[in-house]
Amino acid sequence: MKAITYSAYGSPDALEYGERPEPKLGPDSVLVKVRAASVNPVDWKILAGYLDPALDAVFPVVPGWDVAGVVEKAGAAVSEFAPGDEVIGYVREDFVSRGTFAEYVAAPVRTLARKPAGISFEEAAGLPLAGLTAYQALTRNLKVKAGDKVLVHAAAGGVGSLAVQIARSLGAEVIGTASERNHEYLRSLGATPVAYGEGLAGRVREIAPDGVDAVLDLVGGEALQASPELLADGARLASIADGAVAGLGGDYVFVRPDSADLTALGDLVERGELTVEVAAVYPLEKAADAFRESIGGHTRGKIAISVA
Repeated sequence: MKAITYSAYGSPDALEYGERPEPKLGPDSVLVKVRAASVNPVDWKILAGYLDPALDAVFPVVPGWDVAGVVEKAGAAVSEFAPGDEVIGYVREDFVSRGTFAEYVAAPVRTLARKPAGISFEEAAGLPLAGLTAYQALTRNLKVKAGDKVLVHAAAGGVGSLAVQIARSLGAEVIGTASERNHEYLRSLGATPVAYGEGLAGRVREIAPDGVDAVLDLVGGEALQASPELLADGARLASIADGAVAGLGGDYVFVRPDSADLTALGDLVERGELTVEVAAVYPLEKAADAFRESIGGHTRGKIAISVA
């Protein structure tokens, strides 16, 4: 099969397009014919070696954790899926090697759910990691409920744009930080936009004079440090970007595969309450260019990889 691989940590220049053996199919997995994957910042951070203290890399590594595709074969112990089923998945294991930037991936059933109807494979591939991150942070860590005021930092990005919509589906009022060029986009998602930078706290307080009930930080640094003073009494704080959140009384969030949560996201899509913005689509052989765009930052929505 065709796949993207790298044989040592490095930059996107280390990515190679070529032949790899089709993955072996374990009893609790299905072989997915990949139609699309998506790039997440964690992909190029792993490539750069930043996650080596936490995750073993078995080289050559096929990168990618997001997938949308069609089941080709089911493992001996699998009853949840059958050949021909369209699926999405956050195919993460506790080591990196057998990723989704390939024509086929052997995906454990615990990482999969059925693909939502009515959206493209490229849109569907942008849902798992980013959607699960937002969903789990909002529902488990921040316990967002109807009537809450929620502040989302970096609200126009891949995770942020989904977090805005998920929080709205939970009945919350959402304030989102973003550069001014993305303010109209945030309004279209149902959020009240505020600009980054000096005076951020004052701008948020104009909208929520008594403070917000929850802050979801997706950028870290100054935005996170400014967040505690924006919290109402008893409010909650979580970050996916900066471990310093623990010292501020909040939760650091790392997403985990969860079929039930992924199914819940699919239900939101099918009800029209959640859409995936696709900023760009690259063919598999141009994955290095997709990584470079992601590294550049300021992407609105998701970057997809299309697998012919």
